Amino acid sequence: MRLPSGTFAQSYAQDMALVRTKAHWAFLVAFLAFLFTIPQWASPSFLTLVTIIGITVISAHGLNILTGNCGLVSLGHSGFMMVGGYVMAIFCHTVGLPFWASLPIAGLIAGFVGIIFGLPSLRIKGFYLIMATVAAYFIIHWLVLQFRSVTGGTEGLTVPPADLFGWSIRPKANYFYVVMVLAVLATIVTKNILRTRAGRAFVAIRDNDLAAEVMGVNLFSYKLQAFFIGCVFAGIAGALSAQYYSFVNVEQFPFFDSVWLLGMLIVGGMGSVSGTIYGVIIIKLLQQLAVRLGPTLSELANPQIATGLSLILPSLAIILFLIFAPRGVSHIWERLRNYYQAWPY
Repeated sequence: MRLPSGTFAQSYAQDMALVRTKAHWAFLVAFLAFLFTIPQWASPSFLTLVTIIGITVISAHGLNILTGNCGLVSLGHSGFMMVGGYVMAIFCHTVGLPFWASLPIAGLIAGFVGIIFGLPSLRIKGFYLIMATVAAYFIIHWLVLQFRSVTGGTEGLTVPPADLFGWSIRPKANYFYVVMVLAVLATIVTKNILRTRAGRAFVAIRDNDLAAEVMGVNLFSYKLQAFFIGCVFAGIAGALSAQYYSFVNVEQFPFFDSVWLLGMLIVGGMGSVSGTIYGVIIIKLLQQLAVRLGPTLSELANPQIATGLSLILPSLAIILFLIFAPRGVSHIWERLRNYYQAWPY
C-alpha cells in the first residue's frame, strides 16, 4: 500500500506492514465494522448475495495466484471446487467429522488433486495448458458420477447441519460471519504469499519462464506450488458452498463457473489482490441485476432475451474491459489515486 507524500517508513517492519498509516487503519476498521454489521440490517436476499460473493472471493484468490501471478491459465477451477464440496459432504455425512475438521481436509485434498493435474504444466503452456485444465474438470466430473457409492452419483449428497464448538452456523447470519472471516483471512494470506520468495518466483515465471529458469527458479517446483495453493483455495470455497446449500451435486459446480472466475480477474485486474475482489463484486452484481431485470424484459420484449441476460451483461462487461481497460478496475483506481496525489502538479 502506497504512503502519502511526505510519509516514510522508518524501519523494515514498517516498510513491510500491510496497513501503514493511521488513515489506512481507520479505513480498514470502518470497512470491517460495516462488513460485519451487514446481517443486522440486510434483507435475506442481500445477505445471500454477499455470502456467495465471499465464497467466490476465496476461490478467485486461488485462481489469481495460479493465473494472475504465475501465468498458468486454468479453466478447470470449478472442478477443484467440486472436489472440495464432495470431500466436505463425504467427511461430514459419511465419516461424521465436524465442520471445522472437514474444511481444511477438503482444501488439502483439492490441493493434492491440483498437483496431479498440474504435473503437465512443465511441458505444456498456453493453449495446451488451458485444454489440459478443461480436461481436468471433465475428468473430475466423470469420476464423481462413476463412484456413486461414495458420491451419490447424479443424486448428490446431503451435508448435515454444522456447528463450531457448539455454535450453530446453520442460520444465514451465522454462516455469513464464518464466510467473511475466511474471506478476510484468504485475502491476507494471498497478499502475504505474493510477498514471499515463492510469490516473486510466480511473477518471474509469468513474465518469462525461460529467464526465470536461467536465474535459478525451479519451474517444476513453483508451478506445482501455484497449482497446490490455488486449488486449496478452490477446495475451501467449494466446501463452504456445499455447507451453505446443505447439499452437493455436480450441477452445483458447472464448467461455466470457471469462465466467470477468469472473467472476474480480467474485470478486476489480473494479478491484483484488491482487483480480484472488485472483479467478483462487479460480475456478481451484474448477474444479480440480470435476475432482477429478467421478469420486466420478459413482459416488454422477447422472453429469450431476458433468459440470456445473465450471460449477456457479464460477458459484455468482460469484452469492454478487454478493449478499454485491459488492466482492470485496480489499474483505473491506481491512476485516479495517483492523479489525486499529484494534483495540481
